[in-house]
Amino acid sequence: MGMTIAEKILAAHCDRKKVIPGEFILARVDLSFANDVTAPLAIKEFEKSKTKSVFSRNKIALIPDHFTPNKDIQSAQQCKIVREFAYKHRIKNYFEIGEVGIEHALLPECGLIKPADLVIGADSHTCTHGALGAFATGMGSTDIAFSWVTGKTWIKVPETMKFNYKGKLKKWVTAKDIILHTIGKIGVDGALYKVMEFSGDVIEKMSMDGRFTMCNMAIEAGGKTGIIKPDKITLEYLKKRLNRKVFDKLSKNIVNLVGDSDAVYSEIKEYNLSDLEPVVAAPHLPSNVKGVSKFKNVKVDQVVIGSCTNGRIEDLRLAAQVLRGRKVNRRIRTIIFPATQDIYHQALKEGLLEVFVKSGAVISAPTCGPCLGGHMGVLAETEVCIATTNRNFKGRMGHVDSFVYLSNPAVAAASAISGKIIHPDEL
Repeated sequence: MGMTIAEKILAAHCDRKKVIPGEFILARVDLSFANDVTAPLAIKEFEKSKTKSVFSRNKIALIPDHFTPNKDIQSAQQCKIVREFAYKHRIKNYFEIGEVGIEHALLPECGLIKPADLVIGADSHTCTHGALGAFATGMGSTDIAFSWVTGKTWIKVPETMKFNYKGKLKKWVTAKDIILHTIGKIGVDGALYKVMEFSGDVIEKMSMDGRFTMCNMAIEAGGKTGIIKPDKITLEYLKKRLNRKVFDKLSKNIVNLVGDSDAVYSEIKEYNLSDLEPVVAAPHLPSNVKGVSKFKNVKVDQVVIGSCTNGRIEDLRLAAQVLRGRKVNRRIRTIIFPATQDIYHQALKEGLLEVFVKSGAVISAPTCGPCLGGHMGVLAETEVCIATTNRNFKGRMGHVDSFVYLSNPAVAAASAISGKIIHPDEL
């Protein structure tokens, strides 16, 4: 009996020829990271261990991205703890204001993750990095602290569900629509503690930005992680991000990182996406999904375009395509969040930021900000937001009696102009 991609990665990291779903293993980690919310807890636990130094100053990353730029004294104190720990232990990959970005966009951009890596992060959307063919999963701060001491983590080997996508996508249909459509079909616990392996013609043609979006929301289906077989598109993305020696070795070995023909999957799902229209997830679950045409006269107060799900350059280009030459409804607060400084700079060079400003939107520094109801766009009672973020749970973006709808950037931008949720073609 063969192994899936995920099982091969886990076996290699515990020096086993084979692992079986349900087994507990102790595996070496290639990267362990945390942010300004989760790192202070990990630091506290690390210091309790009386360990004098971290297992590796190169395999830890600290990214203060949630409440930065600091919104209050408490968030400033959190970042101070992280900063001082980073300097004390000479953590190479500590990112300060001016270079920091949303962690799940920043780490791949910096070449810190590659195919076949085992990556853990103190953030549930660590699954994003499976788009590069890594096994990447979120963990609690105590587990992260353990990895900083030992360089290892324990994992219960998960089963793998395979998702095959085929068909020709309609205009305005994006990776965000595909993953929301999938979650709508299987539910928020449909892949509970399982690897969601995405495959098929649609995935093979998909850009890295789209693949990151797909894997990012595996956790919204309960998944342990999402993963995509690395290929030429993956290599092209990594070519300018890895040093030559590492890249050349990776290029030779990447062909082996595929599921065996006799690998066992807990389920195989197949979707023909030819008839799929852009979709929207209504409050208060990412699985509450319907086609955008089904939403009639849903007025919004705020539009958020960005986050670790849809704050990459392709997302900003799509939003700008809709907003160019148009004005957002003057009663709608429209907020744009480029996910990293490099993406911000690229958007500046391409004139996208000018499009946003002229349309009446406001542009934020890279931050998680409103996605978790932190700052830079918190909702008041009964207010409605359509966002390109990943969660619309009750109270997620502010007041417990506010409402969040999830969509792709084109639908969000069109809704900003209209003042209500609409299909971009309706403009």
